[in-house]
Amino acid sequence: MKVKISGGVLICSAIFCVSVATGLPVRQDARPEGYEWHLPKGFPEPLVPADNPMTAYKVDLGRHLFYDKRMSSNGMQSCASCHKQELAFTDGLTVSAGSTGKLHPRNAMSLVNVAYNSVLTWSNPNVTKLEDQALIPMFGTNPVELGLRKGDRFLPTLRADGTYRALFAAAFPGTTDPFTIDNVTKSIACFERSIISARSPYDRYHFDRDDSAVSDSAEKGEELFFSERGACFHCHGGFNFCDATVTKRSGPRSAEFHNNGLYNVSGPYSYPSPNLGIFEYTKMMSDVGKFKAPTLRNIAVTGPYMHDGSIATLGEVVDHYAAGGRTISSGRLAGEGSKNPNKDRRIGGFPTTPQDRANLVAFLISLTDQEVLKDPRFGNPWPVK
Repeated sequence: MKVKISGGVLICSAIFCVSVATGLPVRQDARPEGYEWHLPKGFPEPLVPADNPMTAYKVDLGRHLFYDKRMSSNGMQSCASCHKQELAFTDGLTVSAGSTGKLHPRNAMSLVNVAYNSVLTWSNPNVTKLEDQALIPMFGTNPVELGLRKGDRFLPTLRADGTYRALFAAAFPGTTDPFTIDNVTKSIACFERSIISARSPYDRYHFDRDDSAVSDSAEKGEELFFSERGACFHCHGGFNFCDATVTKRSGPRSAEFHNNGLYNVSGPYSYPSPNLGIFEYTKMMSDVGKFKAPTLRNIAVTGPYMHDGSIATLGEVVDHYAAGGRTISSGRLAGEGSKNPNKDRRIGGFPTTPQDRANLVAFLISLTDQEVLKDPRFGNPWPVK
């Protein structure tokens, strides 16, 4: 039989319905469903909270919510506004803007392989679960991002949508009223955890043994990256090129934060407000300017770089680290970053030639997975208007 719903058709049997809108079966019983990660070579299973196990139904619901502009107070923005798939789920801006137009203080971070992150923002060491992080853009006021308010029409709007009635029922079977903020954030978190990327030329070269996947220049850049001369791997190591990585096998672990010599301004703090790093939370002067080292996967499409988007190109990023810190010669941000008292001791600079610079950039470009940028599993499920 067919049951007409708003936004699609449910083709039903005694056990399940198949949504024409989503392509997924919507179970009519309450049995939980497992989740197949289909992880690439070299990738361990991510760490998932016990109270929010992965299911295909929650992932699908989360994908719909992620791209739904009804997630914002102005009806014009969604999670995807600041996390665009074609940019490895960043937005290409120096800093993002919220639903009120106010600029954020920091750059939008990539969500690719976010399932492996032990900490989820540039500088808040307390946000370690995607379920908690989702609440910040939804309801945060400093800055305002999506601009939702508790008690507004958001949940009733979802409940009135037939597509969501089917998706919530499938994702949270046996629940009297699945339309809760807790279930919204759980679903978004499941979708975000599903965005796994490991199909870059680097991966094909190392895991698929495709010798033609990377250039000679990228190979030489990799050698420098993993050498003690370059020492890049100390903060960007492992399969995810990040030192804040957790897996199911590793269990929870604390993240490191680094002052990389980006600034050394005069005044009470060596970094310009409001971006003072984890000092905002620890209030320890030794933590001024310490930020998370993000993954370098897909780095070629996630610029501009650094927490405040203040470095435009990968070549300039290499120059910054080769110099052991950035020097700004004039203006309110003037100062020698290499002399910042909190700078990580591993960022000491290293001698480079123009060819070294080109090789490192070629290597970084080889970390970009073109497939994840267009994979329909992670794309917008809503009809284009």
